[in-house]
Amino acid sequence: MSLPDLHLDTARLLEQLRQLGAVGQDAVGGGRTRIALTDADKAGRDLLVAWMREAGLSVRIDRIGNILGILPGAATASGQGGLMIGSHIDTVRHAGALDGCYGVLAGLAVARAFRDAGVVPTRALVVAAFTNEEGARHQPDMMGSLVYAGGLSLQTALDAVGTDGSRLGDELARIGYAGKLAPGALVPADYLELHIEQGPVLEAEGLRIGVVESLQGISWQRITITGTANHAGTTPTRLRHDAGYAAAAVVAFLREQVVAAAPASTLATTGSLRFEPDVINVIPRKAVFTVDLRDPDEPRLRAAEARLQAFLAELAEREGVVIETERLARFEPVRFDGALVGEIEASAQRLGLSHLRMTSGAGHDAQMIARIAPAAMIFVPSRDGISHNPREHTDDDQLIEGARVLLDVVRRRLGGC
Repeated sequence: MSLPDLHLDTARLLEQLRQLGAVGQDAVGGGRTRIALTDADKAGRDLLVAWMREAGLSVRIDRIGNILGILPGAATASGQGGLMIGSHIDTVRHAGALDGCYGVLAGLAVARAFRDAGVVPTRALVVAAFTNEEGARHQPDMMGSLVYAGGLSLQTALDAVGTDGSRLGDELARIGYAGKLAPGALVPADYLELHIEQGPVLEAEGLRIGVVESLQGISWQRITITGTANHAGTTPTRLRHDAGYAAAAVVAFLREQVVAAAPASTLATTGSLRFEPDVINVIPRKAVFTVDLRDPDEPRLRAAEARLQAFLAELAEREGVVIETERLARFEPVRFDGALVGEIEASAQRLGLSHLRMTSGAGHDAQMIARIAPAAMIFVPSRDGISHNPREHTDDDQLIEGARVLLDVVRRRLGGC
């Protein structure tokens, strides 16, 4: 089969990244905030849908709000699925412009390359923007792709209550993205996701492309410690039931465990912490905080969870506090499809781009879709490894190189006529 001659409109890709990056722009700091299912997210979705239609894609919205832009393929064997390129366009607060958006818009650029050349792919090409990948307001994260892959029931997702008390299904309807298509109705034969690395490895090694062959397992918990509020100046330390101290002890324990386990790759983070009554001269009666544990090895991740639970039990008894835990998300490590990983590596070699097989430290929609289809990811470098931050940056030439690797893989998978 001869391969079609396809060309990316790279200027259009970079301009669309700039335009989408301006949606939800913060008043100060140069970032943008498009939390899933907010008005800013709606504005970003509306822009993406318009671009998909301009590119000649048929747009479908499913019941969890995933956006699917479909470029039909030539007649193929019954039941043969298409190739899906996906990611997300929602953000955390004060985010950069590339996380997620790059993968969706590069997928759109690949579809546009087929249309501009008048080439019909042998199978359908589907560009997907999944709902609520970040999980900044409604948990769990990667929700749209998790529902799509059958790992979370639609109703459970719709009933999720956010940090602001909102019900996800109500917010989805409010912004006009409660579609009719059943999630997962279009089962892909292959799934590709192009992403910035969000880490320092590629830049530190002077390499251009990351060939992602696995993702870390993730364990999210919310921990609530209840003690006794009392006067900071009159209560002896030995008589305190200090929820604030107990929370700090957990954070310190996690760091000590990670350092002691080196060079093992377990990571532990407390990203959210609040005290009650939050007064300078009152011993906290309550502490609520999160724990994010990650490891590419499932037994090591389980061991870290077990050590944390044992420490919480010992701490509760020693300090006379009550400790409750709530699991927010739990995903096992993922190994991507070996053949698809090999094709990405081969494309990087054909294009003369230095590359590295690697594990992703962040979670991505690809790990959910890998439950139902062969999947793999492509990384490009992130300056200083920074992401989830307005200073998130990848040079334009690096963005273009990643998109060209993506196009080369798709061209060889789908051919054309």
